[in-house]
Amino acid sequence: MYQEQKKSIMDKDINRIKVVLAEKKRTNKWLAEQLGCAPTTVSKWYTNDCQPTMETYLRIAELLDVELTELVRTKKSQMEHLSF
Repeated sequence: MYQEQKKSIMDKDINRIKVVLAEKKRTNKWLAEQLGCAPTTVSKWYTNDCQPTMETYLRIAELLDVELTELVRTKKSQMEHLSF
């Protein structure tokens, strides 16, 4: 059962880095350069294969001039995207 819960959590898009980068007309390559990390690392965040540290989230928010909450998908933000 734990594995099923873990899998369902991991199947969800946790961050909105890809969306926010597109809104700001920036690329994952640009973000990697700004953070001094490998483009493959940013690509993994971009696709939600793994997540950045909280410190990195804060730096990304600063670089993109957005609130931290804009980078993280929450249950509330998921509900707002549903149409009835």
